[in-house]
Amino acid sequence: MKELTLDDLKDALRAAAGEAENLDDPADLLEVPFSELGYDSLAVMETTAQVERMLGIELPEEETAELKTPREYLDFVNARIGETV
Repeated sequence: MKELTLDDLKDALRAAAGEAENLDDPADLLEVPFSELGYDSLAVMETTAQVERMLGIELPEEETAELKTPREYLDFVNARIGETV
């Protein structure tokens, strides 16, 4: 199973919640909170649904809702992918 990349996550965010103004701007995008990127908790939940479809895995909603940055999200999802292999 493939790994979730930052580009995959950005595509899922855009598909789930639309384009954020600064999604492509910050050099340290991985550390910028979703809220500062213009995505609320509902957007992250919708993104999770997109990622689940993309990767064919299930992610616990209550845990993904607690993830605050793209880095936390990627690390969490990729660890889950490793568990399902």
